[in-house]
Amino acid sequence: MSAPANPMRGEASVRVGGAELVVRPSFQALVAAEGEIGPLFELVERAGAGKLSLGEAAALIWHCLREVPEGRSREQLGEALVELGLAALAPVLRQLLRQILGGK
Repeated sequence: MSAPANPMRGEASVRVGGAELVVRPSFQALVAAEGEIGPLFELVERAGAGKLSLGEAAALIWHCLREVPEGRSREQLGEALVELGLAALAPVLRQLLRQILGGK
């Protein structure tokens, strides 16, 4: 079993598809996310305007996963996120966006 999220390290967690996922916005994770979805500051602006797409949210979460659940593909994670719903993802997305803007 993985260690719980450590808010002091900027981590947040959400239960998705029966697994507790911990996201950690490390430099490497954010660079990978930015390479896929574009500049992070623009991502934050879109989120603030209510224009963050589900694909962008899923990509950000995928890249920031502390550990990928065993046997779980990115597509499976995306489907599980859809089942969970954006309202349940809001707290973890808020934490990630806060870390992008403010750092640790």
